[in-house]
Amino acid sequence: MIKALQALALFCALTLSAPALAQDSTLDTPADEATQAAPAEMGPIQTLLQEHAADLAKPSRRTIQPVIDGLAGSGLEGMQQVLQVWEAREMYQRESDGWFFKGEKGPDRTIILTDFDSGEALEPVPSGEVDNLKPNSGVRGLIASALVRFQLLDPNAARRQDALTAISRNPDASHLEPLAASIDEEPSPALKAQKQRLLTLLTISFGADEDARIAAIESVAGDLNVDTRATLNPLVATTLKAAEGEPTGNIARTLRPGSEELPRNAAYDMAAAAADLPARIEPSDRRNALQANIADGAVGGVPLSELNTIGARERAYAALVEAGTVAPAPTEAEIDAALARFTFYEEYAEPSPFVTESANAALRSIDAKVGLNTTLDLGLDALSLASIYFLAAIGLAITFGVMGVINMAHGEFIMMGAYTGYVVQQMIPNHTVSIIVAIPLAFAVTFAAGVAMERLVIRWLYNRPLETLLATFGISIALQQLAKNIFGTQARPLTAPGWLDGQWQINEIVGISMIRVAIFVLAIVFLLFFLFLMKKTRLGLETRAVTQNPRMAASMGINPGRVNMLTFGLGSGIAGIAGVAIGLYAKVTSELGADYIVQSFMTVVVGGVGNIWGTLLGAGMIGSLQKGIEWLNPSNTLAAQTYMIIFIIIFIQFRPRGIIALKGRAAGD
Repeated sequence: MIKALQALALFCALTLSAPALAQDSTLDTPADEATQAAPAEMGPIQTLLQEHAADLAKPSRRTIQPVIDGLAGSGLEGMQQVLQVWEAREMYQRESDGWFFKGEKGPDRTIILTDFDSGEALEPVPSGEVDNLKPNSGVRGLIASALVRFQLLDPNAARRQDALTAISRNPDASHLEPLAASIDEEPSPALKAQKQRLLTLLTISFGADEDARIAAIESVAGDLNVDTRATLNPLVATTLKAAEGEPTGNIARTLRPGSEELPRNAAYDMAAAAADLPARIEPSDRRNALQANIADGAVGGVPLSELNTIGARERAYAALVEAGTVAPAPTEAEIDAALARFTFYEEYAEPSPFVTESANAALRSIDAKVGLNTTLDLGLDALSLASIYFLAAIGLAITFGVMGVINMAHGEFIMMGAYTGYVVQQMIPNHTVSIIVAIPLAFAVTFAAGVAMERLVIRWLYNRPLETLLATFGISIALQQLAKNIFGTQARPLTAPGWLDGQWQINEIVGISMIRVAIFVLAIVFLLFFLFLMKKTRLGLETRAVTQNPRMAASMGINPGRVNMLTFGLGSGIAGIAGVAIGLYAKVTSELGADYIVQSFMTVVVGGVGNIWGTLLGAGMIGSLQKGIEWLNPSNTLAAQTYMIIFIIIFIQFRPRGIIALKGRAAGD
């Protein structure tokens, strides 16, 4: 009875004191800790993060990959946000309980934490009570790769494109499944095609089914994209190995020791490393060992006076080996015996022989197509260069080819046209309008300069080629110096219109800049203009008449002096227009014309003096020849021009009148 009363009294005392204890406990707990208690329950995301708390707090690139894979593959809604927050260095860990939150800076050096599971924002806490997790760039790269599986289905097309870019830069077997699953749901046709192509490349590298890999390889045979070759090349990569007896594995080929691919010494070094045989001693090392062990005028008991033969040196070295002074060296017979024991071979890194066979076949197809397209690209470059030479030479084809005047100042007319375009662009900022204005203005300026030159100098020197050459050479020097005095020695820009920027890219290999396309079109236009001028106009008829027989033309009422003046001015004007076109491609300097005068004369002479079709063929031949030589010797363009001149000298020895020689009276027969 007494014990029952005591128990009842104790129960009452505890009951009465409970509110006071609770009140005291509340008073002892800081207000911010009471706030931090929310949320009270740990959600699934927080639970998973806590399982990897140590790795998340201090990640290492060597050990964090399984953690990231586990988070990304958890299937929890909201895990994408967790990885994005972690990658952005916005993840915080609360020191009091180790929980992880998204954090953002609040007022007065506080951090506002947001729960990953509920999305609830907590009251701001002092920054000293949380740790900001800042993964390094390597870990962030791994996180970005893991985010790809979420980004592939992101509603934002830009993020889906970023995901595909990330996969192509860092492909991995883990990308195969999410990439394949995202293709059917892709709304963009362009992105869908990109995903299908990327899936093909990933299947080639990481596919589990051999037949699927082979089918994927066959589907890209002949593909010129760089990433295709980058995917196939690892499949056919080989490693040189040595094995006793018959080798096993996917063997690419066997090698014979002593061949060019496998020198004898290198083969023995491999065998020695594989079978723990004595290492070879190089002659220099043997000599140094003998010198280091000279004692009392002898080495290993062999007097120094006898060490002038190979046999004596070998006896001395054998004595040192027997004494344990130096390492033993294998004899030639031992080396031969070791090489006979081993088979040396190259083994594919890819274990499946069917996959490597398909990859080799695909690469052979690609190489053949690359060669064909490289030839096509080289041909386009040659055609482009030929267009430039034709533009530079077409005016000379009139003054030299038709009139027979050796005008060494023709290049300076090209330079004058280029500078005219530059001046026009300084006054007209719109590049399209400025080029439209510059072309006729350059023709007018150089036409006037050509007429003045013909009236003041050339007309007194007809049929005197040496004097004409010297006079025009002096004029060219004077014009160059005049350009330097006006514009200075610094290169001046002649900017092409925006619609001529970039290039026309046919495929991964073949491409040509739009400026060169425009120059090619301009060359065709001038060819048609010249043909029309010479065949369908009165000036062309009179020019041909004066060229063939000036006296007969004069007796028919044609003024030879006037015709020569207009013809020379026309050739100079065309050179000015060519200068505008060339200035868009090359630097505009006072030496611009000098860079093209030699090629212009060669074009006219090789093609056939006085024949426009010959000029066209000459430009094509010289452009192709120069590009071909540059392709064979890409590091020395000066050598290419030298070889080209030598070839042309030899060519003229066999065809002194050019490719298309004039006949009859026009040729002087």
